[in-house]
Amino acid sequence: MSADQQNYPFVQRRGLNPGSPPPGVERRTFSNCYDGLSTEAQELAEAIDQYKQQNRRRFITYEEMLAVIKSLGYRK
Repeated sequence: MSADQQNYPFVQRRGLNPGSPPPGVERRTFSNCYDGLSTEAQELAEAIDQYKQQNRRRFITYEEMLAVIKSLGYRK
């Protein structure tokens, strides 16, 4: 170890803040935003959220959204 390393130890500044979620846990802010939606819209929103969590996606494409809608039984 050099003299500089002994005099100036490395300080980890990226540690967790008290009360923050553990690493690897995604913070979600949309869990209570379904209040004003119809029952069908709530079902769709929850299915899309579940798809996002399962596939680790923050945003989905229209094709993915269509797949979720079809999985709920929608047919044109």
